[in-house]
Amino acid sequence: MSSHWYVLRVKPHKERSVCEQLELRDLDVYFPVLKVNPVNPRSARERPYFPGYLFVKANLDEMGPNGLSYVPGAQKLVNFGGLPAQVSPNMIRELKQRLAVIEAQGGLALGKLKQGDRVRITGGLFAGYEAIFDTRLPGNRRVQVLLSFLSNVPQPVKLNAADVQKI
Repeated sequence: MSSHWYVLRVKPHKERSVCEQLELRDLDVYFPVLKVNPVNPRSARERPYFPGYLFVKANLDEMGPNGLSYVPGAQKLVNFGGLPAQVSPNMIRELKQRLAVIEAQGGLALGKLKQGDRVRITGGLFAGYEAIFDTRLPGNRRVQVLLSFLSNVPQPVKLNAADVQKI
């Protein structure tokens, strides 16, 4: 049989370690990370795009369905209906392209956003709207913007930080 892409669940903050161990076993591994510009200079400059998950290309017929769970820090493959879920190569390629676009734009530049900056919403229910940046919410992965969409009075809307881009 041939190799397929799978999603491997790993223990919190062990993504990089598990990725290195799998690469030592000559497996193709994709660990999507985003460069971030943190407000705190001691914070990490790269963050996992899917915390707790890695993509692994493996031949489970040779390795066995539990072969990846014996790697220290790994938990198990994501399953649907009792079978390991396969990820299409097109999805991996699309994900790499999207992350390359974000990186080409300088990563997630939330540190550069200030209250009152005009932003464009690029994802989610309000994609395409323009808003005013209000504040970062705890955890740095969520933000609040002020959006005027039903009236002239701006309403606070909470969004994923990745869905906001400075104009």
